[in-house]
Amino acid sequence: MFTGIIEEIGKVITIKNEDTNIHFEIACPFVSELNVDQSVAHDGVCLTVTKCSSSSYWVTAIDETLQKTNLASWKVGSKLNLERCMVLGGRLDGHIVQGHIDQTGTCVERKDENGSWLFTFEYDSSKGNVTIEKGSITINGISLTVVNSLATKFSVAIIPYTFEHTNLHAVNLNDTVNLEFDVIGKYVARLMK
Repeated sequence: MFTGIIEEIGKVITIKNEDTNIHFEIACPFVSELNVDQSVAHDGVCLTVTKCSSSSYWVTAIDETLQKTNLASWKVGSKLNLERCMVLGGRLDGHIVQGHIDQTGTCVERKDENGSWLFTFEYDSSKGNVTIEKGSITINGISLTVVNSLATKFSVAIIPYTFEHTNLHAVNLNDTVNLEFDVIGKYVARLMK
């Protein structure tokens, strides 16, 4: 379980293919605090630490994960939003995030608002996911608030701190992002069917 509040930016330093799996070696500032079997959200994708060294750690993405996320597009040097799992009894500064990506979305607008940024993303609504204005959405692991909600698109307004301290500043038109829709909204939508 996560909150969508990004702790650090990590960097992919090695990629190894094995059958249908891809193993990623990640460098990050908190690597000395990690152990094998811990969960870490990488651009919103919950992956298990499989090996640690003094300066990096490894995770594995299986085919199911690769099909539903943008991990297959990662390259050596890709910068990732990282968040370790929640600690019970801590503050929930974002919203409840599972680290289970529902689908990807495409950036269709990036607008400089002279002190903030407005990003608009398009997604395939036939998968049953919905957004609501002022509701929560997770983009590349970042807990954000929807400011405009349409049938196949939504927008988010980004403050300077979030723009500078996540990899959102590198998202441009036509880029693919990982989307996790609000878990409560998903249950309500499912019950309404």
